[in-house]
Amino acid sequence: MVTVGVLALQGDFAAHAKALRAAAHAAAMELEVREVRRPDDLTSLRGLVLPGGESTTLLKLLAPEQLDLAIARFVTEQDGALFGTCAGAILVSREVRSPAQRSLGLLDAVIERNAYGRQVDSFITRLSAEKGSVLAGEPIEAVFIRAPRFLEVSPRVEVLARVKGDPALVRQGRVLAATFHPEMTSDVRIHRFFLESVMRG
Repeated sequence: MVTVGVLALQGDFAAHAKALRAAAHAAAMELEVREVRRPDDLTSLRGLVLPGGESTTLLKLLAPEQLDLAIARFVTEQDGALFGTCAGAILVSREVRSPAQRSLGLLDAVIERNAYGRQVDSFITRLSAEKGSVLAGEPIEAVFIRAPRFLEVSPRVEVLARVKGDPALVRQGRVLAATFHPEMTSDVRIHRFFLESVMRG
């Protein structure tokens, strides 16, 4: 049995939990999904999903019990796997712009908030994985809602898929980040990929 958490402070964390369970079923994997709201909830987890939402609000919600610091330690000291989507991708990046704000600094990348426009500019597209990517194959349906954009990624960051030429799904070590919402489609390949990285850890 593998235990994975979903940060349950804001955003559609229930949809991520559903996608994780569906991905585990497809992979014949025994999985427990736990909602995370306090540092103690990270105990015994192998992986953690940071869902979308509003990044500045998430930072405020993380601060009172220093859950942000606990999540950073979960990755750097406990070798936990982390998957940040949309606002979660903002939280894990090294530098945030438009406007600047603090972050967890777990991914060596520069990210711009709301880079593709406002809520009315949201869009759905299909991503093709980069050549040689482990996700290569059928295009990935991706939902972008007030989405951030990676402006820079270091050579240590692997780009798995792009949108409009920009990195949209990236990985560095045990950290996976998507600028879109994979939980909003029926395609669970990215969640399965995350679970497989949890198992490899």
